[in-house]
Amino acid sequence: MTNKKRNAPARPRTRHSSGVTHVNEPHHDNFTVVGNHLAQHAELSLVAIGLALHIQSLPEGTPIGIKALAAKFPEGEIRIAAALRELEEHGYLSRPRERLQSGQVTTRTISYNKPRLAVALAAPVAPEPEAPPKAPPPPGKATELLAGLRARDSRLLLTERDVHRLAPAVSEWLERGVPPTAVVRTLTTGLPAEPIKHPAAFLAHRLTAQLPPHLPAPPRTITPPRPDPLQTCDGCDRAFRSPHPGRCRSCRRSAVA
Repeated sequence: MTNKKRNAPARPRTRHSSGVTHVNEPHHDNFTVVGNHLAQHAELSLVAIGLALHIQSLPEGTPIGIKALAAKFPEGEIRIAAALRELEEHGYLSRPRERLQSGQVTTRTISYNKPRLAVALAAPVAPEPEAPPKAPPPPGKATELLAGLRARDSRLLLTERDVHRLAPAVSEWLERGVPPTAVVRTLTTGLPAEPIKHPAAFLAHRLTAQLPPHLPAPPRTITPPRPDPLQTCDGCDRAFRSPHPGRCRSCRRSAVA
């Protein structure tokens, strides 16, 4: 019993009287593997699907500009440019602009055999939100600071009523960015040699007379507007800046003329 050859052409199926019938023969060289996600894409036009198949079959480095493709096929530059934009929108093609060391801007075309996320056009950078105002320090921190002054000097012994009465003044210092250690140093440095009869009044005077100003607000950074993204002209395949794809100024003038 002889074995069947694996590379023998398959017989056409005759089970259905209508519809497509496939006669499939194996390819051993000079072929391209294409996914059904592209060949049966529901949103791409047939021109775009065919152009994607052609691009994926080309050797690395083959130029695929609009004019080069229009010279091969009868669709023309307008339909080819529209098909290239379709492939970009659905992630099968990307055409980033690169600036060479000479300063010249060139287009680098990247073909994907599986759809990638389309590269979004550069949008203006939104200004950074302003930092929310800092919450005032809890009054407990102010009361603890005042109650601990007697550890620095026993003459600064305060009653509980005096602590709560002076706490708002200490909180004002803390809200203006003064560290607690600096507040304690201000209240306990340079004390008089004689006894302090009214420590609450003495501290209230220092808190009021030596109150520092508010910190200046940081300067607001103004983000300059971003230039329009680079587009590829549908007529001459040159780069030009515009918010939307289309033709450059020279091609538009030529069309009007």
